[in-house]
Amino acid sequence: MNPALVADIGATNARFALVEHGTIGRQRTFEGRDFPAFEEALAAYLAAEQVRPDAAAIAVACPVIGDAIRFTNSPWRFGIGALGARFGFGRLLVLNDFEANALAIPFLAAGDVVKVGEGEPVDGAPAAILGPGSGLGVAGLVRAPGGAWIALPGEGGHATMPAIDEREAAVLAKLRVRFGHVSAERVLSGPGLVNLYNAIAELEGAAPGTMRPAEVAEAEDSISLEAVDMFCAMLGTLAGNVALTLGARGGVYIAGGIAPKLRERFLRSAFRERFLAKGRFRDYLARIPTMMVIHPVPAFVGLAGLLANEERA
Repeated sequence: MNPALVADIGATNARFALVEHGTIGRQRTFEGRDFPAFEEALAAYLAAEQVRPDAAAIAVACPVIGDAIRFTNSPWRFGIGALGARFGFGRLLVLNDFEANALAIPFLAAGDVVKVGEGEPVDGAPAAILGPGSGLGVAGLVRAPGGAWIALPGEGGHATMPAIDEREAAVLAKLRVRFGHVSAERVLSGPGLVNLYNAIAELEGAAPGTMRPAEVAEAEDSISLEAVDMFCAMLGTLAGNVALTLGARGGVYIAGGIAPKLRERFLRSAFRERFLAKGRFRDYLARIPTMMVIHPVPAFVGLAGLLANEERA
């Protein structure tokens, strides 16, 4: 049997791997900017590995509605039918990237997560996963009658970001001048961290910088430090909102590339306190665990599980 392809395609990186006998291996990561189209990145991976998979499961950082795939934060586009025909996939599954991340939750090992605060998951209860990276993904996970897990994809990263105090309100007001609508993704992503930095700089009368997200995260000046602290706190606010909306007593998982890079600082941040700060429902949220996902590509885990379930069906 030929190996199956799994792919996690974001705005910055295109990650590919093969699944053979349930094991994920032969992983490669390409930078999206090096290829004019997704198909060219996929062709480069298959040529490098010298394989022709019969089946593929691809997670994409955008909504999946119909045949046409249009990435939210990337110029890449492709048609699902045309992709399957070009590469000879007898079975091709294309789903939202955080749908794939949600499907990974039941398969994550203890070493794949770091607990943030107290709380214990309720077996079989809904769970949620959200993650800031180049964008901000949000999804849920529920158990269907019979025990199967069903992911709930959505576009929660584009919901309006609320302010909890006057400082956040002032920052968001600055960003509204620039963007009009300030979604959670405008502040809770790599570019969002830079947006926070520039808004705080403007409030402080300093010149906006040309910082990259990693530079803001690593800098020790007062504006960068406040931007990172506000980022972590705002992520806690959003995570609490998602937990209440879904009744995510199975746990809330923080994925994406940013939180693990801020690991020690994130663990000391106001994230958990903001998660809990929901007035009368503080005790309800205190029972819900929050976990940082440190598995390098949890979407691969979800996609591999999905392919295995499809084979058994």
